[in-house]
Amino acid sequence: MNIKENQIIGELVAQDYRTANVFKKYGIDFCCQGNRTINDACKAKGIDGELVVADLNTLLHSYSDKASDYKSWPIDLLADYIEKKHHRYVEEKTKEIKPYLEKICRVHGERHPELNQINEHFNATAGELAMHMKKEELILFTYVRKISKAKQENSKLEAPHFETIQNPIQMMMNEHSTEGERFRKIDELSNNYTPPQDGCNTFRVTFALLKEFEQDLHLHIHLENNILFPRAIELEKQLN
Repeated sequence: MNIKENQIIGELVAQDYRTANVFKKYGIDFCCQGNRTINDACKAKGIDGELVVADLNTLLHSYSDKASDYKSWPIDLLADYIEKKHHRYVEEKTKEIKPYLEKICRVHGERHPELNQINEHFNATAGELAMHMKKEELILFTYVRKISKAKQENSKLEAPHFETIQNPIQMMMNEHSTEGERFRKIDELSNNYTPPQDGCNTFRVTFALLKEFEQDLHLHIHLENNILFPRAIELEKQLN
């Protein structure tokens, strides 16, 4: 595969998730704003698109192994994977990060007032994501499994109370955008998760955990926005 500037970012990352590393390097959002071309995203950030494309092609040609081909997975398996891996990760890491953030706010908050803002944003994200994931697990993913089962058994698909899967999907994508924006603010406030020279070990650990959390959230959102959701919409259309 030879990548060109007019290709859609989300589609590229869906084909090979390793390309996400290049987009991260240039600060290009591949999950919430993955529906743009490389050229459009680069223009918006004032970046030379040819450099990005060159890096992408160099990356792909330097690997002989294949990345996880999430697009080939059945949609019920992908929903299970997202729930068990990424939803569980959010639940566990939220509990781990919150006490660390509270501690560094107490100890360093006077000298680094941005920590209080970071703490507010993260607590808002934690609360919203908890409700968001429950809606996915109880409503959206449950229906995804029904679609998959109807396809496998060649059976009739009962109409859901939300009329079409596109309605809850649009709601979930809007919420993804909100959380993506919150983490962009955390990224800026933390200077790309760079602890200050007077930061203690807890400070460094907290920023490292926040960075890891954001990276996992990007993959989490990408799997839903760019792979699971479009395939679920298409499958529902085939069954109706």
